Amino acid sequence: MASKRATLADVARLAGLSPTTASLILNGKPNTRFSADAHRRVHDAVAQLGYRPNMGARALRTDRSLTIGFISDVVATTRFASGLIRGALEQAQTAGHLLLVVETGDDVDREVEAVGAVLDRQVDGIIFATMRARELFVPPIPDSTRVVILNATSAQFGLSVLPDEEQGGRRAVDLLVAAGHTDDIALIGQSDDVEGDLFRSATVARRVQGLRSELADFGLRFVAEESCWEWEPEDGYRLAASLLDRRDDIRALLCMNDRLAFGAYQACQERGLTVGRDISIASFDNDELAAYLRPGLTTVGLPHEAMGRAAVELLLSDATPGERLIKMPVVKRASIVEGERRSPLMQLASERLAAYDSD
Repeated sequence: MASKRATLADVARLAGLSPTTASLILNGKPNTRFSADAHRRVHDAVAQLGYRPNMGARALRTDRSLTIGFISDVVATTRFASGLIRGALEQAQTAGHLLLVVETGDDVDREVEAVGAVLDRQVDGIIFATMRARELFVPPIPDSTRVVILNATSAQFGLSVLPDEEQGGRRAVDLLVAAGHTDDIALIGQSDDVEGDLFRSATVARRVQGLRSELADFGLRFVAEESCWEWEPEDGYRLAASLLDRRDDIRALLCMNDRLAFGAYQACQERGLTVGRDISIASFDNDELAAYLRPGLTTVGLPHEAMGRAAVELLLSDATPGERLIKMPVVKRASIVEGERRSPLMQLASERLAAYDSD
């Protein structure tokens, strides 16, 4: 037969104090003026009895369960965006909350079930997260439930956390221009001429806007643009190989993500080009593989852990609706050939990178 669960009254009795005093000490109420000995006795009693607060009873008393619902598509079961959960878990723990993670596999019926499951547990709010940034349609939620959209946008809920893709795009261009690349940069993974009015996501559109705006600021343009809808290593290999076979004026490849860059590395090596010596490659995301390529891949990272922390902070605050853009870190490795001469454009790009790093 299971032993009876210890209660606050049991803790107070063992500590020789009133239940009210024990409660105030355990809840960390300031300025209660209880002695250090009283604090010690209460915490010793908690350890001895294995006391755990009754969260259901606490929710009834305070209208707070200290639990956050975290509903994702496939964030928990893939490595690509697991930092979103790590950051959210870290911040939830700091705030004294439990994170209840439910994964839906992007199935509409499972999403409805997930919402019902977390609402049944009287969560203090819900974070909806996606592995890849996109427009998210959320099942009906009571107006009283606070919602934050993580790595996505939603027309239903206006409070969202996203990477600052436009600034990230600008910084990727700065990395190459600062190294002296001006009239020899090819874009791998996107082409306005080919894709026309096709829409990937708002965040991809902002990344592309940042790339093109920064080039225009410098009076430059891509000398070639290679489009593919899937950004996988085989696509990067195919596009880079075809481009390098057709043209001998390409000295820098700017890839739309690290997986494309991985394939581009293979195409360069097969053609006797050493990345970081004969040709430069820069990219986005800071995928785990970026550090293991040789040479290491210079990339503009997705700040997933910082985004997860920000989502929890916003959920537990009274922040007004709007987008919260999280800075994308510039991760410099050895995949860019450094120019020997310093031109005004190189200096300007270097100054922009330095200002971004110190911001």
